[in-house]
Amino acid sequence: MKLNLNIQPLNTWLNVNNEPLIISGPCSAETEEQLLTTAHLLAATGKVSVLRAGIWKPRTRPGEFEGIGSIGLEWLKRAKAETGLPTAVEVANAKHVEEALAAGVDILWIGARSTVNPFTVQEIADALKGHDVPVLIKNPVNPDLQLWIGAIERINGAGITKIGAIHRGFSSFEKSSFRNEPMWELAIQLKTLCPELPIINDPSHICGNRELIPYISQKALDLDMQGLMIESHVDPSVAWTDAKQQVTPAALAELVDRLTVREPEAPNEAFADKLADLRKSIDKIDDILLQKLGERMAIVEKIGEFKRDNQVTILQVNRWDAIIQKGHAFAKALKLDLNFTEKFLELMHGESIRKQTEIMNAGKAEKGIAAEQHNEVKA
Repeated sequence: MKLNLNIQPLNTWLNVNNEPLIISGPCSAETEEQLLTTAHLLAATGKVSVLRAGIWKPRTRPGEFEGIGSIGLEWLKRAKAETGLPTAVEVANAKHVEEALAAGVDILWIGARSTVNPFTVQEIADALKGHDVPVLIKNPVNPDLQLWIGAIERINGAGITKIGAIHRGFSSFEKSSFRNEPMWELAIQLKTLCPELPIINDPSHICGNRELIPYISQKALDLDMQGLMIESHVDPSVAWTDAKQQVTPAALAELVDRLTVREPEAPNEAFADKLADLRKSIDKIDDILLQKLGERMAIVEKIGEFKRDNQVTILQVNRWDAIIQKGHAFAKALKLDLNFTEKFLELMHGESIRKQTEIMNAGKAEKGIAAEQHNEVKA
């Protein structure tokens, strides 16, 4: 089901002449000199459309630098006047909204720690009523698409129609090369539910280190995201927050120059015809895959009944280990990604466990109902 949102196209409220759209600036506004110098260097690249800076910084533990506060808004105002770049800041409560709007900030964004709390989002939405300002909503810290959608709906419900989402990755217990796992499938689901919603990727927070930013940036553009939010500092080595994930303005310009911007569609008729033929081939294979999955699950049900009748447990660890080993070997031979193959096998195995559990418990449920009915008759 598509989301019922009232959203204005991105190009009606933001200058998107630069390709790709780049929102950049320091993680934190530290000093007036640091912010202004960074802003001028970014503007000079000709690559940046919006200047961002953290004014209020929610930290995991107290005692860390939590942002320069309201004085930073005056620095942003000066940076805008001197460079011509529109400005963007994160807001986490009604007071932040009021102060940012009073200071003439052009774009507000709601951070991941705020998106996760509907009470906080609603407070911000209430403060935004009656204002015509663009608002970008980051995904929540945890991988919960409904929370992300709920935040977008609350802001839209406050009358804000200039809305975009920011994909900044999700926390995960699994250790990987990323600070926050991209979990691209959640951003894709959001885009599918609301095709008109602009999604901007935040490779800085996904990566946690500057070395991976080019890779994530290119992948985001290849997935038809509308822009990038990349943190930049005049000297990242002395940054007060998130030093490892910030790049210099010069490095940002070089990074952007190396990105390839592709179009979602091609006007070439021959291309469209060829693509349509290839998609028909994929559709046929998908139909066969689903048919085979249906046949597999029918056998799973028979196995569940057989185990139930013979008092055998659902899970046999040795059997699962054998499936994984065989799957890895087959995947290598077919040149399939091992991680994808393992996830696919885990999904099938999980569904098999669910079906067999349902069969195992069905008999118990029926016996329980019969016993209750017998007791009622005796009573």
